[in-house]
Amino acid sequence: MADDYKPGEMDISVQEKTFAGFISMVTKGAIICILVLIFIALVNA
Repeated sequence: MADDYKPGEMDISVQEKTFAGFISMVTKGAIICILVLIFIALVNA
């Protein structure tokens, strides 16, 4: 069973799409949070 594994032969396209989606979501969420904080700072000034 251990001899069947060959590094680099698995299809990881689904994992790559999931990771790209996660990074995109985190980036957009961070930008939204920063914009909300800037807006709050400007309104309270």
